[in-house]
Amino acid sequence: MARRKYLVTFSATAQPAVSVVLPFRDAGRTLDECLDSILCQSLVEFECIAIDDGSSDRGAQRVRQRKDPRLRLVSNPRPGLVAALNLGLDLARAPLVARMDADDRMHPDRLEKQVRYLLARPRLAVLACQVRAFPGEPPAAGYREYLRWQNQCLDEAQVRAQIYVESPFAHPSVVFRRSVVLEAGGYRDGMFPEDYELWLRLHAAGQAMAKLPEVLLDWRDSPGRVSRTSARYARTAFDTLRAEYLARDARLQGRDLVVWGAGRRTRKRVEHLLARGTRPRAWIDVDPKKIGNRINGLSVLGPTSLEQGARPLVLVYVASHGAREQIGEHLVALGYVEGVDYLAVG
Repeated sequence: MARRKYLVTFSATAQPAVSVVLPFRDAGRTLDECLDSILCQSLVEFECIAIDDGSSDRGAQRVRQRKDPRLRLVSNPRPGLVAALNLGLDLARAPLVARMDADDRMHPDRLEKQVRYLLARPRLAVLACQVRAFPGEPPAAGYREYLRWQNQCLDEAQVRAQIYVESPFAHPSVVFRRSVVLEAGGYRDGMFPEDYELWLRLHAAGQAMAKLPEVLLDWRDSPGRVSRTSARYARTAFDTLRAEYLARDARLQGRDLVVWGAGRRTRKRVEHLLARGTRPRAWIDVDPKKIGNRINGLSVLGPTSLEQGARPLVLVYVASHGAREQIGEHLVALGYVEGVDYLAVG
């Protein structure tokens, strides 16, 4: 990304419009490119809190060499990503916080567009943006599908309806209101993805979240990224976390529930929900060999049952993205409303 020329009118004592929280650890190979993308932003009234999370390379020196008053280099006294993120929240001086990772790149007008949008919409707590994978197309089909789905999950209604599919935001693409996240307790540490847990917690608290329909971040894909190597991002961690918040979702309370999908994998994922005291009335499946049977004490019904009687809340547990979308189209044709009468669960 070519570096743009600008006149820095911001001083370290001025009130920044947004604080960029940038943890890094052994990111020397990509840190300069990341910092270049931050320092050439069209919005100059920002601070960047670069948090050295126990690096063994020259990353801290790379930050120190930048003679820009908007850069603040700090060391994390309690190593770990969650501790670094909460340290950044504590140190941030702006009412808005932008997340950034040391291996990604901001587009030059990212901060300006997200800050302007949030300032015009005071009820919005979190604003992400669309992202582009780089360098090149991700080799894994599942990851490509995730990016496609995420970049189409845009407005508040879509985020509310699809929050149990996957994390709706790329973490380094978000800008959020610092006060809202602090009031919610900041980032939590545990055997779960810290960003997805925060979005679920804010959703449970009724906070509005959305995404700009514009690519403003280049999101680096690499085999060594934490989401590929840490047990906190394993499938079971996501399933357990989703079930914890889904069981408490106000939309489920007092509703007649059915689960679409009676296959072995689906039933295993539903076990997390059952363990929290939420029990559906029946399974819905299209397989004629399953329809009419009882599985785990619940009847297996065909989709035509959804056309009869009172409308239940349908939890669509079918994981295949293509099949999930077909099920959604079928339910909409029956008059079901996404996010009200049915929820997709990843």
